[in-house]
Amino acid sequence: MADAYDLGFRSLDETEEHDDRRLSVEGSVPSWLSGALIRNGPANFEFGGERATHWFDGLAMLRRYGFDDGTVRYSNRFLRTDAYADAADGETAGEFASGGGTLRQVARWLRAVGPPESTDNANVHVARLGDHYVALTEAPRRVAFDPDSLRTRGEFRWTGDVPEHMATAHLAVAPGGETVGYATTFGRTPQYHLYRVPPDGAERERFAAVDAEGPAYVHDCVATDSYAVLVEPPLRISVLRALAPWGDGILDALSYDADGRTRFLVVDRKTGAVVAEPTVSGFFVFHLVNAFEDGDDLVVDLTAFEDADIVGALSLETLSEDAFDAVPPGRLDRFRLDLDPDRDGGVERSRRYDGGLELPTVPQAVRGRPYRYAYAQATDRRGANGLAKIDVEAGTAVEWWERGVYVEEPRMVRRPGADREDDGVVLATALDADAGRSMLLVFDAETLTERARAPLPHALPFGFHGRYFSELEGAA
Repeated sequence: MADAYDLGFRSLDETEEHDDRRLSVEGSVPSWLSGALIRNGPANFEFGGERATHWFDGLAMLRRYGFDDGTVRYSNRFLRTDAYADAADGETAGEFASGGGTLRQVARWLRAVGPPESTDNANVHVARLGDHYVALTEAPRRVAFDPDSLRTRGEFRWTGDVPEHMATAHLAVAPGGETVGYATTFGRTPQYHLYRVPPDGAERERFAAVDAEGPAYVHDCVATDSYAVLVEPPLRISVLRALAPWGDGILDALSYDADGRTRFLVVDRKTGAVVAEPTVSGFFVFHLVNAFEDGDDLVVDLTAFEDADIVGALSLETLSEDAFDAVPPGRLDRFRLDLDPDRDGGVERSRRYDGGLELPTVPQAVRGRPYRYAYAQATDRRGANGLAKIDVEAGTAVEWWERGVYVEEPRMVRRPGADREDDGVVLATALDADAGRSMLLVFDAETLTERARAPLPHALPFGFHGRYFSELEGAA
């Protein structure tokens, strides 16, 4: 496990950037797979002789896997941002827990009555907005990049006026192609500002402003045909703590209310009205799996944690001492919300998969719609992270494991013309700790049988999220 930590949280530099390198393939990649998987994540944790204190604070690196007629090509490149330049000058680049955080910037704004300066270290996710490919983080700055070369194009600026002190890196593509996101503002009345982006554009339109509790640390959202859904855990952000001179980033301003409740915010996408806001016994959540409408009910599937200990468990110090044994498991739970205004609006909770998991995904074709299968990183064994395919209707799962292999977020790509939901392949990057390098894995989406693996020329630090872009060429 120590080797996995040393490899998965090591720092790369410019000498380990690769440009459109063809990978050797063991097995067979289907010839119909055409496009590119672009992933994002931290890849350098050293700033001026000091090491970042949290995984979330590493410098952003994009990773591209291009597919064409059975071949796989690989590129990786750091985002050349202000944070990257600051780190080269020996300044702290992180904001989550390594000092100088977004809330610290907000504190300076509250003192000086001026706009806060936030990090542009966009290391969490990627999205396509109109003709723009954009790297995202939870600070309100986005970075545009070339989807072929991965070269940084500069800061991406929205059109449309949406206030924000914090932002989501998880933009939900709703049925019909509209993108839904939200931003958080602090002040006397903290709020979540929900917005929409048209399928072919990059202009934000705010459609709702919802009062926040705390506010809370809300990481993800999901959209159905009619609703946008936020899940607000009792992990509160203390702006007063952020004002304290000893504060270090967002992590230092977070506190979990063990007696608090978790609130579901269901917002009508057309009117902006809050349709329902039921609460349940408190739990923490990073990622929502999916949601869909079922008559008068709204079904929300998510990865639930008993509390917010996972946030601190992902500090580099904790990971270096205890590796992944210290990381608590998430469970796939289903919440059925009764939206009938003539009834009490109850919530039913059920467990859909009892194994530990994180980084869940479903194919875009079923996002916001009734579905059967989810894919996720499986976390219940020592010495490996596996891959799980969960049947959310039956509550069963198929799993793939290989000792010493640490699977990251999976992405399911459906075969063109497929009728079955699971007709296609699952793409997942993974660290092979024994071999000392990373690889791309290709699985049959129905059976989780491994179809191919393509070793990379080095070990990549663990990343976060990515998307598959079928419109891109396999070769850069």
